[in-house]
Order: sequence, then structure tokens, then C-alpha cells
Amino acid sequence: MNRLKQFISKIKSSSGFFLVLVLVSVYFTFYAVRGERGLIKYINLNKEVSDARASAEKYALEKQEWDQKVRRLSPQSLDLDMLDERARVVLNMAGDREFVIFDSDLED
Repeated sequence: MNRLKQFISKIKSSSGFFLVLVLVSVYFTFYAVRGERGLIKYINLNKEVSDARASAEKYALEKQEWDQKVRRLSPQSLDLDMLDERARVVLNMAGDREFVIFDSDLED
């Protein structure tokens, strides 16, 4: 038992032990920051998640707009102005005394 204590004390007192300890610390610190599951990867994934949430909100708003348009064309609540507008766009026709100017930004 005494020899084991002497051996451990020799290892602790040698500079090689501290060199190994420093190298191991540097290794784990490097991979904690730059590794596959490190801090930088975590920050990048958080940014991707926030971007995905923003695009999901954008598409949810777009879906609500389309739902409102579909609801106005449904038989239960038919909006005649909406029906007239869609017929003109789809059929590409207008009355004889009408002037129609289509704005590509407003078309669906």
C-alpha cells in the first residue's frame, strides 16, 4: 500500500502528469465548442429552428388567407363579388363596355 502511495505521489509531482492533464483539458474543451454536438453547432441549430418557426408562421398566415377565400366561395356563404372576380380571371372575359386592367401582383 505504501508503494502505491509513493507511485501516485511521483506521478502527481512529475510535469508529465500536468502536461497530459492540460492536453486532455484542451481536447475536451475544443470538442465542447467545435465538436459535432458542441456550442457552435447548438447555436446554428437554434438559428435554424427560429428560421423554421418564422417560415411556419408566414405559411400559416398564407393558409388563413386561402381559407378565407375558399370560405367566401363555398355554397353556404357565397360572395357574389368574389365569384364574379374569379370568373373574370379564370375565363379571361369581361363585358362589352368594361375595361379590365389586371395587376399581376394582385392575382392569385
